[in-house]
Order: sequence, then structure tokens, then C-alpha cells
Amino acid sequence: MTMGNPLQQLSDALDGERQALVEHDVPALIAATGRKLEALRVLEAQPPLEEAVRLQELAERNRANGALLARRRREVNWALRQLGRSETASAYDAKGQAQLLHTRKPLAVV
Repeated sequence: MTMGNPLQQLSDALDGERQALVEHDVPALIAATGRKLEALRVLEAQPPLEEAVRLQELAERNRANGALLARRRREVNWALRQLGRSETASAYDAKGQAQLLHTRKPLAVV
């Protein structure tokens, strides 16, 4: 980050990340996540301890974005299961330990 306030840059990146998640815009999500990580690196190097309230607010927004991202991932996994593309099944290995097996089915046979 070469200019500006890193807290504001983090806030802007979180806004962009949320917008990209809402709009299902993968390239924008990747760009916003990169900007967020860049701002976090700057903030970790020089934490603005006097801005604890603002940091808490930004952390809450980041958690909300994480929850939305998890929801989007569940939606994609559900769609793949409906298409018969992915299944999750539990099984036991040779040692009797439970494992989840992920099998993939081709969408088309060529």
C-alpha cells in the first residue's frame, strides 16, 4: 500500500468484497481479497492500537463477509450435488477411523 490510511483501505476492501459476494462476481472478489490482505499486512506491521473501536468494527464486517462466503460455498456444493457432480459419503478406513469420501461424477461422457 503506497498511499492512504490502511484502515480506510481495509474498509474499502471489505466493502468491495461484500459487493462481489452479493453480485457473485468472482474476479472482483479475488481483487478485493487481495486488497484486504495487503491492508492487513500494513496494519499488522504497525497496529493502530488507538483505533481499537474501528478495528473491532472492521473485524465484525470481515466475519460477516466470511459468513456470506460460507453461504455461497454451501450453495455451490448443493448445486453440484443436484447435478450429480459431487457426493459426500462417510466411510471407515482400514484402521476403523471414519472419513468423508468425496466422489466426483463427470457431467458428460466423452
